[in-house]
Amino acid sequence: MTTLRPRAVGASLARLDGPAKVTGTARYAFEHPVDDPLYAHPLQAAVARGRVSAVDTEAAEGCPGVVAVLTYPGAPRLEETGDQELAVLQSGRVGFRGQFVGVVVAESPETARHAASLVRISYDEEEPDVELRADRDDLYAPDVVNPAFPTDSDHGDVDAAMDRAAVTVDVTYTTPMELNNPMEPHTTVAVWQPDSAVRLLLYASTQGVHSVRKTLAPLFGLEADQVRVISPHVGGGFGSKGMPHAHDVLAALCAKAVPGRPVKLALTRQQMFTLTGHRTPTIQHLRLGCDAAGRLTAIAHDVVERTSRIKEFAEQTATGTRMMYAAPNRRTSHRLAALDVPVPSWMRAPGECPGLFALECAMDELAVACGLDPIELRVRNDPPQDPETGRPWSGRKLVECLREGARRFRWAQRPAAPGSRREGRDLVGLGVASSTYPYYASPGSEASVVFDGEGRWTVRIGAADIGTGTWTTLTQIAADALDAAPDDVTLLIGDTTLPPATVAGGSSGLASWGSTVVEAVRTFRQEHGDDPDPGAESRAGMPENPDRKKYALHSFGAHFAEVRVDVDTGEIRVPRMLGVFSAGRIVNPRTARSQFLGGMTMGLSMALHEHAVLDPRTGHVVNNDLADYHIAAHADVCDMDAIWLDEEDPHTNPMGTRGIGEIGIVGSPSAVINAVFNATGVRVRDLPATPDKLLEALDTLRGA
Repeated sequence: MTTLRPRAVGASLARLDGPAKVTGTARYAFEHPVDDPLYAHPLQAAVARGRVSAVDTEAAEGCPGVVAVLTYPGAPRLEETGDQELAVLQSGRVGFRGQFVGVVVAESPETARHAASLVRISYDEEEPDVELRADRDDLYAPDVVNPAFPTDSDHGDVDAAMDRAAVTVDVTYTTPMELNNPMEPHTTVAVWQPDSAVRLLLYASTQGVHSVRKTLAPLFGLEADQVRVISPHVGGGFGSKGMPHAHDVLAALCAKAVPGRPVKLALTRQQMFTLTGHRTPTIQHLRLGCDAAGRLTAIAHDVVERTSRIKEFAEQTATGTRMMYAAPNRRTSHRLAALDVPVPSWMRAPGECPGLFALECAMDELAVACGLDPIELRVRNDPPQDPETGRPWSGRKLVECLREGARRFRWAQRPAAPGSRREGRDLVGLGVASSTYPYYASPGSEASVVFDGEGRWTVRIGAADIGTGTWTTLTQIAADALDAAPDDVTLLIGDTTLPPATVAGGSSGLASWGSTVVEAVRTFRQEHGDDPDPGAESRAGMPENPDRKKYALHSFGAHFAEVRVDVDTGEIRVPRMLGVFSAGRIVNPRTARSQFLGGMTMGLSMALHEHAVLDPRTGHVVNNDLADYHIAAHADVCDMDAIWLDEEDPHTNPMGTRGIGEIGIVGSPSAVINAVFNATGVRVRDLPATPDKLLEALDTLRGA
C-alpha cells in the first residue's frame, strides 16, 4: 500500500478550530441564525406501555404566542414508518415512558414549555415489563449483533475442556444502563421551504450529516437532494449522535406544520435520558479454564442484554472475546430481552467496552486462582494470529504495551497479597487490564480537491468534527498528500452540499475520510499533472484495501490504575492511571492524547459512578440529570497519562493509522476494578463500584 511521506502528519498542530471555539464564533446547531424562529417543546408519555386515549389541547392553544400544538392524529403524516423510533406522532401507541406524544410550537421557548404543561393526555395504560433477568423465558437470539457480527460463535468443545481444566473461573458480571451525555445537548433547527429546491433545511447536532439526510428524506417523501443538513461543529456525541433520533424527525414535522418559519428544538438534559440512546445493561456469564501453567484451554462468554420492544439494537458485547486470547475451545453467545424501555444505541466502544470489562476482570480472577502475575497470564495467552479468523495480525503489540506500562507504572511495587498495603486509612492497590478495538474504515465517502492557485488548495468532504479534532487532523493528512503546508489547505466539512462522507463512529472517521482525501489527491495528480491550472478539480471515493481480507486489523493497549480505598467509608480514589497503546501512526499527538485520556476518563466514570436507575414499576429513569447521574470530573483522578508505541500499520490505509477514539475506554474500567480487588480483597462484579459494595467486607480489614 502506498503511504504518505509524513511531514504535517505526526506534528502536534494546535486545533485549527480552537480560536473560533474559545471566542464563541464556532456555531453549533442551535446557534445558527435564522429569521423569525419558533421554538418547540415536546410532550412525553407518562406511561411506559399503553395507548393515548384522549388529548385536551384547548388551554395550551389559548396561550398567547402558541402557534401550533401537534399530537396524533393531527400531526403531518410520514411516508415511511418502518422504524418505530422515528415514526413520531404517527400512532397513539406508547412503547416506553418518555416517548414523544405531542409538541407545542410557540414564539419563545418559555411559552412553548409553559403551554406544554397545560396539555392534558389520558392513557389506556398497560402493565409495563422493564426488568432484565438472565432467567427470563422470552430471551431470543438476534439475527446479528452490531453492526453485522454473527450472534454466536462456537469452536471446539468448551464444556469438555472445562471439565479437564486444571484451574477454572465461573463468574457473572453485570453492567448497568449508561448514558452518553455529550456536553452539547441534542438540538435541531428545521426550516421547511415548499417553494425551494431544498425543501427541508436542517441544522443538526450530528455525527454524520449525510446519514441524517439519507434517513429523513424518505420519511418526508423527499429526494436526497431536497434535504440539506449542516453541522460544522458538534459538542460531543460518543455515539448518541451517530444516527438520527426522534427529535430530528419531530423538528422537521413542526417545520412542515408551520411552513416558512424555522423551528428550533433543543432537548433538555432530562429528555436526553430517554430519547437519544443509551448503553444497554448486560448480564455476562464468563467461564475460563486453563492448564497448570496458566494457558487457556477454554473460554465461554454468554451475554444477556436488553433491547426496546419497538426497535431492536443488539450490542456486540462478546465479540472481543472471540479474538482476544488464545484458547482452542471458545464459545460466545448473545440473547436479548425485548422490553418496554427506551431504544438503546451506540455508546463509545459499544460491545468491546462492557464485554472486555467482564473478560479482563475474569482474567484477573484466573490469575489469582493460578498464582500468576496478571500480566504474565496475559502474556502466556497472547495468540500468534487471530483465533477467530486465523489471519495474521497486522500489528498486535499487546505484550509490548503491557511490558512498557508495567515499567512506567512501577508494577513491581504491586502488593502481592490483596489488602496487605495500608497507608493511614487507605488501602492501596494496583490493577491492570488489556484493551482492544477493531480497525474500521467504511466505504461510501468521497472527496474533491480544487487547486485555487498560488499554492492554495481546497478540500471538500462531508465529514464531521464531534470535538475529536477532524478540522485539524484531516487538514494535516491533506497537506501531506498535496505536498503542501497545512496553512495552504482549506478544509470544508459538515454539510451535505459537500461530497458524501460516512458517519464519525467506530473510530473509523479519520481512516475513512483520510484514505478518501489521499485518493482524491492521487486522482487529481493523474488528471491534472504537477502544474495544474487554477480551478482544476478532481473527485474520488475511498479505494479498496486488499489487506482488509488478509490481515486481522485491531488496535491494542494496556491500562494501569492505582486505587486508594478508605477503610472506614469505602470511598474509592484513583490517584494514578496510565494507558499504553498500539494504534498505528498517530496523526496529531496533541489531539490523540486528548482522545486517549477522554476514553480513560469515561472508563473511570463507568467503573465508579455511572448507573441509570430504571424504576421497574413505571419505566421511568429516576436519576435523569447530572445531579443524580454522576460522571467523572477532574477531582476523580489526580495523575492520568497516555502514551503510545512509535509505529505505523502498513496494512490499514495510506496514513498507517488505526482508530483511537474508543480504545481508551476499553479496559480502563477493568483496571480500576482489578485495583480495587488488589487493595481490598473485595471482588466487585456489578458496576459501578460504589462504597456500599465494599463496606461489609471492609469490616474485617478495619479491625486488622
